[in-house]
Amino acid sequence: MSSTARRRALNALKPQRAPLPAGPLFAVAEEGADFVHDTLDKVAVLFPLPLPEPFDYRALGSLALQPGMHVIAPIGPRLVRGVIWAVERDHPGAANFKAIAEVLPGSPLPEVTRAFIDWASKYLVRPPGDILRMVVRSPEALLPPPTHSVLTPTGAVPPKVTEARRRVLEEAAKEQVNAAELARRADTSSAVVKGLVDCGALAKLEISEDPPFPAPEIEREGKALSEIQRAAAKTVCAHVRAGGFHVALLDGVTGSGKTEVYLEAAAEALRGDPAAQVLVLLPEIALTQAALARFEARFGVAPVEWHSAIAHKARRRAWREVAAGRARLILGARSALFLPYPNLKLIVIDEEHDPSYKQEEGVIYQARDLAVARAKLGQCAVILASATPSLETLVNAQAGRYAHVQLPARHGAAELPDVGLVDMKLDPPEKGRWISPKLMQAAAEAMLRGEQSLFYMNRRGYAPLTLCRVCGHRMKSPDSDAWLVEHRYSGRLVCHLTGFSMPKPKACPECQTPDSFTSIGPGVERIEEEVRTFFPNARIEIFSSDTTPNGEAVRELVARMEASEIDILIGTQIVAKGHNFPNLTFVGVIDADLGLKGGDLRAGERTFQLVSQVAGRAGRHEKKGRALIQTYAPDEPVMQALAAQDRDAFFAAEIAEREAARMPPFGRLAAVIVSAPDEKLANDAAKAMGEKAPNVDGLDLWGPAPAPLAVIRGMHRRRFLIRANRGVDVSAFLSTWSARVKLHSAVRVQIDVDPYSFL
Repeated sequence: MSSTARRRALNALKPQRAPLPAGPLFAVAEEGADFVHDTLDKVAVLFPLPLPEPFDYRALGSLALQPGMHVIAPIGPRLVRGVIWAVERDHPGAANFKAIAEVLPGSPLPEVTRAFIDWASKYLVRPPGDILRMVVRSPEALLPPPTHSVLTPTGAVPPKVTEARRRVLEEAAKEQVNAAELARRADTSSAVVKGLVDCGALAKLEISEDPPFPAPEIEREGKALSEIQRAAAKTVCAHVRAGGFHVALLDGVTGSGKTEVYLEAAAEALRGDPAAQVLVLLPEIALTQAALARFEARFGVAPVEWHSAIAHKARRRAWREVAAGRARLILGARSALFLPYPNLKLIVIDEEHDPSYKQEEGVIYQARDLAVARAKLGQCAVILASATPSLETLVNAQAGRYAHVQLPARHGAAELPDVGLVDMKLDPPEKGRWISPKLMQAAAEAMLRGEQSLFYMNRRGYAPLTLCRVCGHRMKSPDSDAWLVEHRYSGRLVCHLTGFSMPKPKACPECQTPDSFTSIGPGVERIEEEVRTFFPNARIEIFSSDTTPNGEAVRELVARMEASEIDILIGTQIVAKGHNFPNLTFVGVIDADLGLKGGDLRAGERTFQLVSQVAGRAGRHEKKGRALIQTYAPDEPVMQALAAQDRDAFFAAEIAEREAARMPPFGRLAAVIVSAPDEKLANDAAKAMGEKAPNVDGLDLWGPAPAPLAVIRGMHRRRFLIRANRGVDVSAFLSTWSARVKLHSAVRVQIDVDPYSFL
């Protein structure tokens, strides 16, 4: 495809606002057709737009269009890319519809992907076009891959071999490059290169810019497994071999080797079907960097990556190869679930408990739950891996709905770390400081042994609140009820909710007093400042999304840590997941109580999971590890369970409380958030919605009430919370309720099925 033709094709993939021509317009569809002998089909097309259903069009029967094919069709004055959802052959009324404009050459969406879109639309109470938009995110992938020309020797001897021609042929034999680059490398003119092409000594080749990914080496040997790991691998591989839908919880303590076990299951899936595809989901983009090396070591090639940080070209290539079935091993963040897999045989959700699997903006969904639904629709296996499973998953395993495969011990000679509590009422830090002397002493002892320490603080920046000492004014985001976080390294105040950022003012904007601001509370930057005063000669670094904004930065920091080039690492929750630092033996948790604040029903569960994961970074090899947890509430059940490392007793108590309250997983929750640009409109809209709510047995409706964050990005927010018994179809209730209400055009209604955030 020429560059001009490609530009025209790419423009066709974008919505066009130009008026449509009249008559038998669409050359691809109807030009030159024999209308006497041809039939007309009715074609339903779903567009990646917030529309409630597909639109109907006509197409010539001779085109033999099929569901899943990508087309361009008119919506009003625009031409829009869409996907065929249904075809009715030789439809008597088809002539009354507008015609399909063009058929695109990309791989059709598989039937299971279309079924998944329909199911997710109903479950999440979103238009199917919104779900489709998440699937067809790379429109360029529908076109053939772009190519570029290179030159290669043919073996023919030119009639006259000059010194310049000899150099060109020597360089061409080393590497295939284009004519200009070949001339540069041979230190000659482009005319010399052209002469060699004209006489047949060099030939032009068109090379794809998106070549297929190399196939995994399925028979390659993995790491030697322990007896416990082999037994676990045998069980999950048997489930994969059996085929069909099956879910297994791979429940192993930190450092037990869960990754090696599910890699064996991935190999089994790939081995059992030459066209099989395997998807491994990770909760954080940063984790892909650490995981890539392990996958490459096991399969000889890197897996195909899919997450928001990959480049445009890589995204285009990955989508095309997945849709064609040539990409067989895929590693990605939650959005990778929506790729159009034609033959998915295994889905692995690593760290399945992690709240990062919950998408909180746009289409709101829980990727773990949708992955199980996608597997059921496609009749494939699922492995949910975690050291601290979610209560939903654990209850399913205990009830026998999921297989429960356990790894109760660390691999090799490694042992779980000793965990202790530091009662901050008895062992407080010095005035103006945040770290107890006990933690500092433990870090000093680790340094004397030549070992590494980690201080964990789940707050970015320097301080979460900036306050005027004179008038008490608190710096707040101008369009949200969120405090601005001080980032001392950049000298800015940042809203972590909306991304708003401003320089720290010289004077208080309320009372105009200069230099009156004081920083309230600690973030990782403040913890680093404090640690550096105690250990001025130590090599100290911060590990957060601010200091490692991309995969390369994560890779470099992890490599320094693994090489013991860092003595003390200070990190947010990004450090708690998936990293394996051989020389790290001490972990200090600065504020374990932070996650217990607020009205989140999962607060205790999340605190246990996160702190357990952080503590589990210590002592993952032969050296014994230790973790100390600072808390003002040492008698809280979650703190006692962390100190005793008694996960089962803690979760049993949490499960009993949830069951008594009929809360998830023994009941269902949903949230409805009504937003409007002014407070009165928000109140009126919420009241109108409340009056139209259906009455349903087994369902409780609470609200409306102002959200804890009552204003975000200038929108005033009111919340409803729905609690329902397990047998109630919450999605149907929400859909019926939404259809009853007609609100002002400025009002936005957001539906969150199975909410994880209550802000």
